[in-house]
Amino acid sequence: MARAVPMSKVRNIGIMAHIDAGKTTFSERILFYSGKSHKIGEVHDGAAVMDWMIQEQERGITITSAATSTMWGDHMISLIDTPGHVDFTMEVERSLRVLDGAIALFCAVGGVQPQSETVWHQSEKYSVPKIAFVNKMDRVGADFFGVVEGIQKELGGNAVPVTIPIGAADEFIGIIDLVKMVAVYYSEENKGTEFREEEIPAALLEQAKEWRNNLVEKCAEQDEALLEKYFAGTELTEDEIWGILRKATISRQVVPVYCGSAFKNKGVQRVLDGVVHILPAPNEIPPIICEKGGEGVTRQPKDDDALSALAFKIMSDKHMGKLTYVRVYSGTLTSGTNIYNSSRDKMQRVGRVLRMHANKQEGIDAAYAGDIVAVVGLTETKTGDTLCAKDHPIYLEAMEFPAPVISISVAPESKMDNEKLGEALHRLADEDPTFTVAFDQETSETIISGMGELHLEIIVDRLKREFGVQAKSGRPEVAYRETATTSAKGAYKHAKQSGGRGQFAHVVLELEPRGPGEGFEFNNEVVGGRIPQEYIPSVEKGVIQALQSGPYAGYPVVDMKVNLVDGSYHDVDSSDFAFQIAGRQGFKALFLKGNPQLLEPIMSIEITTPEEYMGPASGSICQRRGRIESMDSRGGMKLIRGFVPLSEMFGFSNTIRSFSQGRASFTMHFEHYEAVPFSIAEEVIKKRRAEGKVRGGEE
Repeated sequence: MARAVPMSKVRNIGIMAHIDAGKTTFSERILFYSGKSHKIGEVHDGAAVMDWMIQEQERGITITSAATSTMWGDHMISLIDTPGHVDFTMEVERSLRVLDGAIALFCAVGGVQPQSETVWHQSEKYSVPKIAFVNKMDRVGADFFGVVEGIQKELGGNAVPVTIPIGAADEFIGIIDLVKMVAVYYSEENKGTEFREEEIPAALLEQAKEWRNNLVEKCAEQDEALLEKYFAGTELTEDEIWGILRKATISRQVVPVYCGSAFKNKGVQRVLDGVVHILPAPNEIPPIICEKGGEGVTRQPKDDDALSALAFKIMSDKHMGKLTYVRVYSGTLTSGTNIYNSSRDKMQRVGRVLRMHANKQEGIDAAYAGDIVAVVGLTETKTGDTLCAKDHPIYLEAMEFPAPVISISVAPESKMDNEKLGEALHRLADEDPTFTVAFDQETSETIISGMGELHLEIIVDRLKREFGVQAKSGRPEVAYRETATTSAKGAYKHAKQSGGRGQFAHVVLELEPRGPGEGFEFNNEVVGGRIPQEYIPSVEKGVIQALQSGPYAGYPVVDMKVNLVDGSYHDVDSSDFAFQIAGRQGFKALFLKGNPQLLEPIMSIEITTPEEYMGPASGSICQRRGRIESMDSRGGMKLIRGFVPLSEMFGFSNTIRSFSQGRASFTMHFEHYEAVPFSIAEEVIKKRRAEGKVRGGEE
């Protein structure tokens, strides 16, 4: 078996941006111009190939990252279209973890928007080289050079234009290619498949020369010999410019910037040329290094090295069952073979290897180093697991997933749906690491948690449509936390005698509050064997159990230090179980003496609104116990940034739509936890007690 395309001609890229910047429209043009699809699917018609889920087609947004591959000339491009909505930011994170390069899309009017920043920083975390595409140059208020400046100032990227626009808004008619130094005009009649290259108009020649010099200077800095040649007055060739631009991009010294309008079919082919000329092939990324246990163990991106691969996404398919998306870093993954899951110490059989095209599959015999494929048969594999050869184990860096911030209860409408509900939720949680399922023993409710209202709304919709489960959902619940604000010390004695062997455990605990985000710490300070060593972990276990549901409001307890300072035991009646109870109940009793405080998630919010709605927009933040941090202008719109408690934000999308006639929009993401005002905390606790969710210090 041999690979169809040499590794040097493979590009693994993702498309990332703020919501509504035009990622999926851009993806559809790539598929059309490269011959993968024969007609352009539009997002607004619900016909985009990459938005294949019914919820995506109805809402016109991307929810799950879709993978495909296509040919551009003799290069194979593996493409992942990622979501822009903040609720699905984990889809972007796990895609960037396995990609070699990315196209960052920016709206020519909106510029650098909040989610643009988020995905940019995610790509920096994984050292992903990027090229930028300034989209929607045909829109009123489009400002290409303003966006270039925004990338430099707000994102810290060394933005270097490779194409510049000819006109803007209604007068946007083409682009100037600064490498070839030609003007490019696209035909309106045939969806931009035909374009003509002409001399640069005289009125734009000086500007083009200025930006061409900027491009050459910024790139020549990466190569001293070429820099000397350039300053000596010798013109660099096209190949020399591509060579230094590639070198500078892969080392993340520059970010080449393109422009156009994906919807109007202008500028997309030039970006594809840039992908193959500038972004790295899999054999140009550094070798993979073992993350734990095997210091010095590396894998080269070669087909004949030992297998190493990362499972980065799980998806349920009604025909194929569980699909595991895998990036192969080294070696060859062959269908019908056994591989080792080093993360779980389990052997797994590779049933089939599939090349994906959105939700369609093409069976292949093997996947080689640098390939991104889906595998059938890896039933025990989860997101973030390492797959490798048993005799050459390696552990790749796992992914971190943010904790959910919002919960709702779900219940089946009939007994027949009960069993189906559990199975469906389990499969959905398998797919999405930011979605969790728990069962509340006290209220007998199934609680699902996610990253936002839309996230959970989509989950409930998928339960009905994909799994045929009719489920009722409760109202959203905020993921509050509780903590103590002052130190406290006290003893707790657990003694029960009911005939035969009794139970005895005595502990003296000290509680100390820790700083925000510092987590839980347990220290054993018992001396002289006052409590036998084997019972110390039991006390800690009891305390950890108490942290799960605090005595103040029944929410998880965070940022606490617990010291076990003294205690006593009984030779016959003491046991592991007794000390667990003492630890749990001792902590609960003491916690209530430490001036407990309820904490709530605070969201960072950005509202984009026409100037005439500034008053209602800023007022809506203040009415929701929020605070405004700044007000700015961008592309003819006003930007209001602030912080608002999540508990006040339910239904806000309807509010903002109604006061602005749908012209204002907002984004928000979790920022940190803050103390809840006392009067509101009292209401929350009263409600929780009425629901039987607070058990206080009693056993």
